[in-house]
Amino acid sequence: MHLMYILDENGNRMYTLKKITEGGNITKSAHPARFSPDDKYSRHRVTIKKRYGVLPTAF
Repeated sequence: MHLMYILDENGNRMYTLKKITEGGNITKSAHPARFSPDDKYSRHRVTIKKRYGVLPTAF
């Protein structure tokens, strides 16, 4: 089992262990993606995120 979450009305995370809530909402994983030093496309993802202002350093 992995820790999952859904967003409530205020945008706060509500954590659960279920894949689907009682209301039928699909939950998202609360864990970050795995890091791979062999990632060939990381440079392109960072470029796209910089372009659209999605990087955490852009805030």
